[in-house]
Amino acid sequence: MSNWEVYLAPYKQAVEELKVKMKGLREQYTMSSKHTPIEFVTGRVKPIVSIIEKVNRKQITMDQLEEEITDISGIRLVCQFVTDIDTIVEMIHDRTDFTVIEERDYIKEKKDSGYRSYHMVIQYPVHTIEGTKYVFVEIQIRTLAMNFWATIEHSLNYKYSGEIPEDIQRRLQRAAEAAFNLDEEMSKIQDEVREAQQIITRKQFENRSNS
Repeated sequence: MSNWEVYLAPYKQAVEELKVKMKGLREQYTMSSKHTPIEFVTGRVKPIVSIIEKVNRKQITMDQLEEEITDISGIRLVCQFVTDIDTIVEMIHDRTDFTVIEERDYIKEKKDSGYRSYHMVIQYPVHTIEGTKYVFVEIQIRTLAMNFWATIEHSLNYKYSGEIPEDIQRRLQRAAEAAFNLDEEMSKIQDEVREAQQIITRKQFENRSNS
């Protein structure tokens, strides 16, 4: 690759545009005093060294990169409750500004490590000076508890270069189950939590209106 900056520019643009759009949805929910299924939004373009490592691992050529690797760019939508994930998935399917290409449900079918998340791959149109370029973007949707666990696992994978010691793997698996149990318990009281949050939001709105 002679110029990574130029090559990755459409991917960076896709991430920034999607972050704005998803944050805009969250803001609309907040202003309507409804429960927002999106707690926060993050996004990133995969580091060059990680792209090269994946190319080597998948044994593909650089010419195949654009079609074979679908997570060069990605956004993450984090929510409070497991039921919010279904709402977000439906919202994404209803959009017309991109196309859903693939879905993987790692919540119903968790990974052996204990990892849980809902993944979607979309094809997103980026408008450039040379015309429209379609790039793949991976969308990860998970709860706060799932996100906390996944962040810790990612750090440990980096520390141990993907070879996490067995005793730590077992502890991670137990922690994953604990996080899932937390999500299950919070789901049982989500109506109470949402009502309390709506009361707080209304009071904050009233205070801003009166100031």
